[in-house]
Amino acid sequence: MPLTSLSICIPTYNFGKFIGETLESIVCQLTDKVEIVVLDGASTDNTSDIVRQFQADCPNLTYHRLDKRGGIDRDIAKSVELANGEYCWLFSSDDIMRQGAIAKMLGQIKHGHDLYLCKHTNCTFNMKFYSEHPVLRTNKEVEFNLTNQLDRQRYFNLAITTEAFFSFMGGVIVKKSRWDSVPMNEMFVGSCWTHVVRIFELMPKGLTVKYIAEPLLDRREGNDSFSDKGVVNRYRIAIDGYHKIGDVFFGHKSFEAYHIRRVIRYEFNLRNFLRAKVSCWKNPSREDKSALDALFHKAYSDSPLLSNLKYFIYKFSPNWLLYPADKVYSRIKKYWIGS
Repeated sequence: MPLTSLSICIPTYNFGKFIGETLESIVCQLTDKVEIVVLDGASTDNTSDIVRQFQADCPNLTYHRLDKRGGIDRDIAKSVELANGEYCWLFSSDDIMRQGAIAKMLGQIKHGHDLYLCKHTNCTFNMKFYSEHPVLRTNKEVEFNLTNQLDRQRYFNLAITTEAFFSFMGGVIVKKSRWDSVPMNEMFVGSCWTHVVRIFELMPKGLTVKYIAEPLLDRREGNDSFSDKGVVNRYRIAIDGYHKIGDVFFGHKSFEAYHIRRVIRYEFNLRNFLRAKVSCWKNPSREDKSALDALFHKAYSDSPLLSNLKYFIYKFSPNWLLYPADKVYSRIKKYWIGS
């Protein structure tokens, strides 16, 4: 085993407001076999100052700043390229690592699986816990060989959200030698999912995955960098991106592609589309209603009857009613979680 067993790889861009809290949650757990690699995609805020303050007191932290912004796909890849660990934990620069998480993973990676997938909690913007995020329909640690067709079908059938398909990088701990064995797929650069594609490309050559059925990090809500161009574009990134991944790797009519589309419908359900419709009504210069309509039809293309029924509700629900209903829902949610 290399001298460095685990690298915490943190690509970041303009997260100076949050990265200090993230690093603080990690630094206190470091051992001599764990390093932190921060890859700064040319931030224009105080990210550099914050990271260098930690670096002064933490020899296991390395900071690399790019001259120009490369985008999340290239930044993730570059952060792993710079790592020295046997395993790399892809980590977001605004989330919080739970106490004991590194010790847990140092024990797990001794078993040598290609990839480990952990759960996380959902928290408010101010990091107040309100739920655990679902990944697979099991509460047990389970191992899968995704090269084996029956095992892969079992895994895809258990998937609840796209996090089962590695969408959330903070839940992924991958063996670096396996990651390095396939190049970044340029066809998907700009999709935000090249890290997912890289993992999928390992399946034909052997990919063992262990699911850790406990949350090892707390995820901050309300700070989704994929939403910087609006709600409809955020939906497009997920729906178009994952439909394409399913079709390219397995074929549109395959069992696997169907289950990828199924979890997309779970994440982007009717209620979420109705809320996005309100966003289009409130911000027509920013949000594209016709694009949202097309995404709705794409998401529900597997079940025409259900699609037609839900589209009828989506199309004819009046904005004057949806808008106050959404405000009431938001207030109830805020009251319920106490933040």
